[in-house]
Amino acid sequence: MKVAMVGCGALGSYYGARLCRDGQETHFLLRSDYEAVRRHGVRVRSPEGDFHVRPQCARRPEEIGFCDLVLIGLKTTANDQFARLLPPLIGRATLLLTLQNGLGNERQLAALFGGQNVLGGLCFVCLNRLEPGLIQHSAHGRVVIGEYQRRPQARTHDIALLMRHAGVPCEVTENLERAHWEKLVWNIPFNGLGVAGTAGYDAVTQGTRPPGSRLDPCLTTDRLLSDPRWESLVRELMAEVIAAANALGLKVRGDLAGQQIAKTLTMGAYKASTLVDFERGQALELESLFLEPLCQARQAGVATPRLAALCALLQQLNPAC
Repeated sequence: MKVAMVGCGALGSYYGARLCRDGQETHFLLRSDYEAVRRHGVRVRSPEGDFHVRPQCARRPEEIGFCDLVLIGLKTTANDQFARLLPPLIGRATLLLTLQNGLGNERQLAALFGGQNVLGGLCFVCLNRLEPGLIQHSAHGRVVIGEYQRRPQARTHDIALLMRHAGVPCEVTENLERAHWEKLVWNIPFNGLGVAGTAGYDAVTQGTRPPGSRLDPCLTTDRLLSDPRWESLVRELMAEVIAAANALGLKVRGDLAGQQIAKTLTMGAYKASTLVDFERGQALELESLFLEPLCQARQAGVATPRLAALCALLQQLNPAC
């Protein structure tokens, strides 16, 4: 297949490199990392084995042309670029598969290009970009994919097979929306508290940062689970997310929280993506990861006081504000 990778940070580079190593015609659409990747390729350090690939590199989507599959790994804060970046890549049968965080990304793609060829994916993986063209894969890597507002089709299973052949564990979900909420059960507490915790426990529970207060070190996953107070907040946020999902009719199992905490304990001192963005002074993915879930919970009539306080504090801490 001819595959374009749009958004080549840690996530996009890792999965794009997997496909490239497997022999797919893989094109990376790059900005600041263009020269480094063009000259040296992409190196992946992984407990599953290090590897190095040389994908085809482009600065402009017009240099790539129509593709069979476009994988989108952009930060959701860059979704306003869809209309500029994607049209040169899209032919009549091009599939758009967004691997982005949170809710609403497939809806935005469908509004621009129609929903018939839009799919969504969720990545359960620990990754960090150490420098241009150098990706650290620490653990996990499973991808779950599904169709936007449809049951999976034969093409969905074909893409899953493509990913598995490239060494990526990949499953197909019958209900993409439910899968998104299941991932939010992890993303909201660990991404959110990792950043909000810099303002202190009281600020997180009250939803506001005291004027002039000093920020503490960011909270990695191991610190959140080793302190009883933070672990309790993690569990309370998870419970709110599960309650909201179930009020929306998505039937998320209550024991999912315990399963995700058990998996997180194997990650060590992992920095979630929102925490990495915060440390770099970049805009946080607030809309898709936190504000849209809060809005949907309220529309479903579910009380989510912990999530509401978390959202309020993250908006105060967002470097983009």
